[in-house]
Amino acid sequence: MMQHVDHIAGHTWHGRRGAIGNAFRYSVDFVMLDAEAKDLRTPALFRRNGRGLTSLLDRDHGGTPGAGRGAPWAREVLEAHQIHLDGPLMLLAQPRVLGHVFNPVSFWLAYDAEMNLRAVISEVTNTFGDRHSYLCYHPDLRPIEPQDKLRAEKIFHVSPFQPIEGGYVFRFDIKAERIGIWIDYSSGKGGLIATLCGERREMSNRSILGAVFRRPFGSRRVLGLIHWQAFKLWWKGARYRDRPEPPVSEVSQ
Repeated sequence: MMQHVDHIAGHTWHGRRGAIGNAFRYSVDFVMLDAEAKDLRTPALFRRNGRGLTSLLDRDHGGTPGAGRGAPWAREVLEAHQIHLDGPLMLLAQPRVLGHVFNPVSFWLAYDAEMNLRAVISEVTNTFGDRHSYLCYHPDLRPIEPQDKLRAEKIFHVSPFQPIEGGYVFRFDIKAERIGIWIDYSSGKGGLIATLCGERREMSNRSILGAVFRRPFGSRRVLGLIHWQAFKLWWKGARYRDRPEPPVSEVSQ
């Protein structure tokens, strides 16, 4: 069981396919921790379910944004799909910075007792405040290997410049020293590829201060960059789609 918090000072890359192309690469900060650990070792500048320069709160994850239930919600999702695991449940997410957070996507990583990754809940939140999660696992619950491709049907509105059709292909490479996640979305009208990669290191006050200095405003910066890319797509002539009602179900495959 991991008793500390890891800091992933990584980068994300998005590449849009179709008649109107667009691509960007930004640095981003994630934290990774055992969501059920009772005695986490944390730096003074990070708080678990408390106020700090950076923090991670249960209410930000596992259900409606701002009213989440954290790890109990994720365990209930797994149990509802007959996924019974006795290993740790890790959460990979962007932290709050000065009290603000926005996670376009965060990940619940479910392990067995031998630390084999068996299931992932990809928790997707759009800029309209809606959330939907995609559950990824093999039907026989064999370990998820770095080369494995896990598929899910797209049913949730994320970008107003992409339709709600087609599907995702997820790939997860979670190692002790680094992480790599690839999401390939395709539809009949194009699609995109999104990646998240970075080294895993134990979080420290120094790493927190370095991140805040290099990437000030945390998720406020992320939101600003999302809207900047949306403006660029609109300027290029991409079709804008109004927000539909979100799915009734919280989780799909």
